[in-house]
Amino acid sequence: MLQMHCHGKDKAMDDWKSELETIRAEMGDYAAKQGATQQGFAALHGASLAPGALGTKEKELIALAIGIARQCSYCIGIHIQACIAAGATRPEIEETVNVSVLMGGGPALMYGMKALEAYDQMSA
Repeated sequence: MLQMHCHGKDKAMDDWKSELETIRAEMGDYAAKQGATQQGFAALHGASLAPGALGTKEKELIALAIGIARQCSYCIGIHIQACIAAGATRPEIEETVNVSVLMGGGPALMYGMKALEAYDQMSA
């Protein structure tokens, strides 16, 4: 039976890399059982973030801002990793947090702090 490792919305992630390894393993388990859905999502993900008029880094920063505004810790972690891989700097992440706060208010500010924490942990 598929079990998802879920945390409460306000749980702090002390070790972002470990948490992301866990969720990726769980997503792999889900994909093994629900392959068509996961393949469709993976195709959408790849097409949406492929370079075009906007580069991959800019698209990842947008995805990060949405993850922050939607208060999705795992989305934040996954897109922080991708932002780092795409060459995003801490000042770029900070400005992305600013935009997410514009759209998501005070709760987005709290998740923006999580994003900066994740960036600091994963870029070290």
